[in-house]
Amino acid sequence: MVIKEAKFLMSNTRVELCPAPDKPEYAFIGRSNVGKSSLINMLTNQSKLAKTSASPGKTQLINHFLINNEWYLVDLPGYGYAKVSKTSRESWRKMINFYFQQRENLTCVFVLIDSRHEPLKPDLEFINQLGTIGVPFVLVFTKADKQSNTKTDVNIAAFTRKLKETWDELPQIFRTSSTAKTGRDEILNFIQEVNLQLKQNQ
Repeated sequence: MVIKEAKFLMSNTRVELCPAPDKPEYAFIGRSNVGKSSLINMLTNQSKLAKTSASPGKTQLINHFLINNEWYLVDLPGYGYAKVSKTSRESWRKMINFYFQQRENLTCVFVLIDSRHEPLKPDLEFINQLGTIGVPFVLVFTKADKQSNTKTDVNIAAFTRKLKETWDELPQIFRTSSTAKTGRDEILNFIQEVNLQLKQNQ
């Protein structure tokens, strides 16, 4: 897939105010500071499309971007940031759950995992939550350039072993580096293939 155009559409906290559900939608979410904005900018080949920040928890809204006038890319607020109040976390949880359950054109959720860490409870809990709701998802291991390939392999293997404790079938996995643009073609090709399948099934 070639990204010819990527533009910001809107930010909000209410699903009913999101763009008309007339195009396939791919949502990106992960723990705060997982490198989500950098990944989105890398995928769209724009340095400032999604706002990056040194402060975790910067994204607080549902942010919609229109890609090639064909599909929506959604930047969702990160989870697991300890300095956010319990009230804010609960508000976030309700907003995201409602989005997952009510957004009829949501095609796939890209769950971002920091490849530098061993399996973390917030990531595993969130993935199991997606399974309970029944939302299709894939895993994207970020920041692969920050350590050796061997270490990344070890951490991904540990994560998949942990998932196998509760999942019969594992989701598709992507390994990425926003700096080296690793995984860009694989993710965009995946989206393109899914979009083609959706068109064929219409």
